[in-house]
Amino acid sequence: MKQFPFFLVLLFFNSCQYFEKQVPSEKELLQKELKSINWKVVDEYPSVLDCEKISDKKQRQKCFFEVMAQLIQQKLDIDSLSIMYPELDTIDVKVTVFPNATMKFEPQFSKDSVKYDTTKVDSMLQARLVDFPKVNPAIKRGVPVKTQFILPVIIKAKKVK
Repeated sequence: MKQFPFFLVLLFFNSCQYFEKQVPSEKELLQKELKSINWKVVDEYPSVLDCEKISDKKQRQKCFFEVMAQLIQQKLDIDSLSIMYPELDTIDVKVTVFPNATMKFEPQFSKDSVKYDTTKVDSMLQARLVDFPKVNPAIKRGVPVKTQFILPVIIKAKKVK
């Protein structure tokens, strides 16, 4: 019985280790969280008013790309681009949607684009691709983010009379 208090004291000091918890530092938690985030995928894709009513994520994305391609094609239909460059049938346009809902358009020319004047085509595109409807930016973890994508735009051939 005399050893029982000694045993309790020994047990008490050893059991304190079980109550100590190692609290990870803020930097460690931040680094762990940043590594777990997939920065290539957004939670919600950019959207226009026409696509807002669609709840399915993939269908909404498809709707947005179709509407954007249609709008770009409509704006380029009024230009003489297809008459000046009949060999130019499709232009890949890099569309950047910024968090403040502004957009930037950059034509992506292939390596064999010596057949036409890329600066002239670029200036025509920049002049025509203005006054788009409001675009809601992409959302990642509740925060608007910048997104970029490339849309193939078909330039419809106009018939010369």
